Amino acid sequence: MSKVFGDRYALDDVSLDVPEGAFLSIFGPNGAGKTTLLRILATLSRPTSGSVSIAGISCKDDPDAARDQIGMISHSSMLYADLSAEQNLLLYARLYGIDSAQERVDEMLEAVELSHRRLDVVRTFSRGMTQRLAIARALLHDPQVVLLDEPYSGLDPHAVEIFDSLLDSVREGRTFVMVSHDLRKGFEACTHALVLARGAKVAYAAKDDIDYQAFSALYRDTVGMGVS
Repeated sequence: MSKVFGDRYALDDVSLDVPEGAFLSIFGPNGAGKTTLLRILATLSRPTSGSVSIAGISCKDDPDAARDQIGMISHSSMLYADLSAEQNLLLYARLYGIDSAQERVDEMLEAVELSHRRLDVVRTFSRGMTQRLAIARALLHDPQVVLLDEPYSGLDPHAVEIFDSLLDSVREGRTFVMVSHDLRKGFEACTHALVLARGAKVAYAAKDDIDYQAFSALYRDTVGMGVS
C-alpha cells in the first residue's frame, strides 16, 4: 500500500503479511512513515492505493467490524479528563457493547493496579497512571489486534513492569504491532521486525531469521535517512 500527501510519499508501496499471534516491532527514523502506517492499520486513515485487512477483515469494505478487533495505545490516552477512571472504562465498555460491563471494568482496573483510584478524575492522574488506564481502555473489549505507538513513553519503572506483565498475560492468540524508538526493547518483545525509511520498507523478517548485530547496524544506517 501507499499513502501520498501532495507530492510526498509517506508510505511507498509497503507490503507485509503479519501472522496471527505475531508481535511486529516497527523501527525507523523520524519521518519514516511509522505513525502513518499505524494510523492506517487503526482505520484512522486510508491508504492512497492498496488494501489493508485486520484479522481477515477488509478495512475498506467493513471498517466497523475491523475496529471491533483493534485496541490502540498511542501518545494520546483517548480518555476523558473530567471523568473518573471507572466512568471512562464504563463508557468504552458500553460503546463496545461489552456484556457484564462493570465486571470487566473491575477486572481491568485491578490488572493495571488502579482500583484504589477508580473514583478519581483522570486529570488528577500522573502521566504513568494515565497511560496505565489507557492500557486498560485498549484491552477492555478483548481485541485480537493491539496497536502500540511508543507505549512506554512517559511510563515510570513500575508502570513499565505492569505494562510488560499485561502484555505477557494477553499475548497468546493476539497480534501486536508496536512502533518503537527503543531498538533493544522493541527487538526483545517482537517475533517480527520491520524497518522503514522515507516511507519505504528497508527490511522485514521474522526475528529468528535476524542477526541482532547486523540488524542493529542496519537500523543505525537508516537513522541517517530521515526526512530532511
